[in-house]
Amino acid sequence: MPELRGNLVLLRRFREEELDRLYDAMVASEHLVGTPDRERIRERIAISGSWHDGRLDLAIEADGRLVGSVDARAPQRFAPPGVCEIGIELFRDERGSGLGTEAVQLLADWLLDNGYPRVQASTDVRNAPMRRVFEKLGWGYEGTMRAFMPDGDGRADYALYAVTRSGPAPARPA
Repeated sequence: MPELRGNLVLLRRFREEELDRLYDAMVASEHLVGTPDRERIRERIAISGSWHDGRLDLAIEADGRLVGSVDARAPQRFAPPGVCEIGIELFRDERGSGLGTEAVQLLADWLLDNGYPRVQASTDVRNAPMRRVFEKLGWGYEGTMRAFMPDGDGRADYALYAVTRSGPAPARPA
C-alpha cells in the first residue's frame, strides 16, 4: 500500500523504533480492553502497511512524529464482501487538532477507491469528539448497537456510522 499524504498527516508503515511509543500509548488508552502484549505489538509493527489476515495497520505521522494509529478491518466472514471497518487511536496529547479527521478521511477515501464500496466505523455513544469527526466528514449515522463493547463490569452502547461510494447513508430510513 502506498503512503497516504494529507495536509496534516501521513499514513504509513510503522517503524520498529516506534514500539515503545505505541506500547505506552496503548497502555494509556481508555479504549483498550486488557493489557497490551509487547510482542504482539512488535508483530503488528512488522506487518504494518500491508493487508494481513484481513487487517491493515498504519501509523499516523504529523510533523515528523508518530501521533497515533489507524487500521482497516475486512476479515473473511466479518461482514458481506466489500465492507470494511476502520478504527483510529490518536495519542491523548494529539487530540482536537484535526489530525484524526484527516487520517479517517484519507484511509476511507483510499478504501472506497480500492475495492470497498462501504466503509464503516463505530464509537462509544459517549465519545462526542469521534462522533463529530464522522458527522463532519459526512458519514451517515446508522444506529446504535446496544451493549456492544465490554466496558468495565458492563457493556457500552456504540454508534455506527458509514460512508459508501455513493455517499453517506441517510440519517433515517425513508
